Amino acid sequence: MDEALDRLFASQGGVAHTGQLRAVVGRARFESGVASGLFVPVWTGVYARGEIDNHLRLAGLDLRAGEPVAICLGTAAAAYGFDTEDNRDLHVLTPRGHQLRSSDGLVVHRREGAPLATVDGRPATAPAWTAIEVARSLRRPRALATLDAALRSSTCGRADLLRAAKLQAGRRRIVRVRKLLELASPLAESAMESESRLVMHDRGLPAPVLQYEVVDLHGNLWRLDFAWPEQKVAVEYDGFAWHSNPEAFRRDRRKRAALEEMKWTLLSVVDVDVRRTPDVMVHRIAAALAAAAA
Repeated sequence: MDEALDRLFASQGGVAHTGQLRAVVGRARFESGVASGLFVPVWTGVYARGEIDNHLRLAGLDLRAGEPVAICLGTAAAAYGFDTEDNRDLHVLTPRGHQLRSSDGLVVHRREGAPLATVDGRPATAPAWTAIEVARSLRRPRALATLDAALRSSTCGRADLLRAAKLQAGRRRIVRVRKLLELASPLAESAMESESRLVMHDRGLPAPVLQYEVVDLHGNLWRLDFAWPEQKVAVEYDGFAWHSNPEAFRRDRRKRAALEEMKWTLLSVVDVDVRRTPDVMVHRIAAALAAAAA
């Protein structure tokens, strides 16, 4: 019986519906299994064994729909490796001929004409389409972060994003996203770097060079988040998680000492600077640039 149960779960991606389980183990054992936590509900009428993750949740939807369900929006972005929002809801497309309904943790969408691709063996809206659609749903700073992350993931290029934006012409916020595409860069290494760059752009600072490389007087190579090489001014975005690592903290101090030795001005910014006091942040950078030019 246990072997039959193992085969049932293995053949369906780790899930089974109520009728199948009752047929294998009997009604009494099924009910005791649910009560004891042996069978864990994934969706109404669909069960798995062990901890529930997105793989099992999607397998449960496939079982209900009778076919692989396509993912979209943040779920597809996460599968492609460029999700910046960490949205825990599953976003899927309505399967043809079957009506899935949104529920807690599940958002079902209709996207007629959305181009599909395959990621990790599952149908998904194409990478560029996904990036544009996600960006349309976010505030400007986070939208730019998504576009940057999509380019950095190498799942799509700028031309792909432009084509996807054209396909979504007339949809909400698409004009704003098209303008942000002019700024998007695969060189931004974090969402907060993207937000920082947008603040600098919006307030009229000269465009910095991203991830600029400097070799110090001792032959060590350092990379700077934002740099204005002619003025020898650089800005680093400091995340608190980064400095929680002692080795990273020591490396940061070595970098600062090396740059000061070469007469560079190095400024640090944090999330509060970017989100709460952007004018003060930009004033500091502008002052450093002016002082270097003088």
